[in-house]
Amino acid sequence: MILTREEFIFLIVLILNLLVTLAYYLWNTVFVVSLKSAKNRKKTEEVSYENRRTYLIRSVIMLICPVIGPLFFFLSHLLYLVFFGSEVDLADVVFSKERVKIQLKADEERERNVVPLEEALSLNDKKNLRIAMMNMLKGDIKESLAPIAQALNAEDSESSHYASSVLRDQLNDFRITVQRLYQNAQADDSGTEYEKQMIDYMDGVLKQKVFSELEQKWFVHMMEETAGRIYEKKPSALTAQQYEGIFLRLLEIKDYEKCEKWCLRMAEQIPDELPSYTCKLKLYFATRNRESFFETFNALKKSDVVIDNETLELIRLFS
Repeated sequence: MILTREEFIFLIVLILNLLVTLAYYLWNTVFVVSLKSAKNRKKTEEVSYENRRTYLIRSVIMLICPVIGPLFFFLSHLLYLVFFGSEVDLADVVFSKERVKIQLKADEERERNVVPLEEALSLNDKKNLRIAMMNMLKGDIKESLAPIAQALNAEDSESSHYASSVLRDQLNDFRITVQRLYQNAQADDSGTEYEKQMIDYMDGVLKQKVFSELEQKWFVHMMEETAGRIYEKKPSALTAQQYEGIFLRLLEIKDYEKCEKWCLRMAEQIPDELPSYTCKLKLYFATRNRESFFETFNALKKSDVVIDNETLELIRLFS
């Protein structure tokens, strides 16, 4: 039987494809898989790698698809080495859960059947109270300490137990964090970073009034002391929101002398900001200083300061 030129070339291609397939299969099953298996046994973690079954399937495909099969696996391996072969340097990558915001679709059916925690407490509704408590505990509870504290007096023992446990843990975390920030601030004589972090952190919890009266006063005075150190270093480092937060916490514990001191500091550092006027109005109203109240009130009406809805209602009330 005499083969034609085309048949001879085709036979050569089949033989070469068979040899390449056998070489590919033997090399990977005898050497590569054994080497990877030995490395894997030395590691504590399990490492995923291609086994002999994988290479057998690939070899069958290479036999069924001469030339195209080997070329496909060769090119795919080449692309893998080019784009994914080197290890990624993650030294400068920071993963933070706080920076990730997951947008979930609202469960309208569930939301329609959920009542606020305060309403469930007032109605003494055990079922809705427990649901409201669990929903609140699933989220960020740092801004919900006040309603959780209200649940301590709930008639439902399970709800009050949840509230007690959560509130105890959160307040302990607050004390530890404040102590750590205070020590860091004491060690940093020149900067104001730790002091500012401490003020913002303390204000977010103290404004919810979840501590006892004595402990609340102690933390507020610590916050005021920290703000005083910032003022001595760099008065402009304090923002209008921080000035206002310090004043309001002092006003809540009725320390009117220090309230007046921070009102003067605000008037000096942020004269064109709304808190400079509203804090004075609140102080003079609390101390019943009628003359100073209306003097500040008229100065606010004549100024170019942008006012909010609360202040607008105040102007309408006294005008």
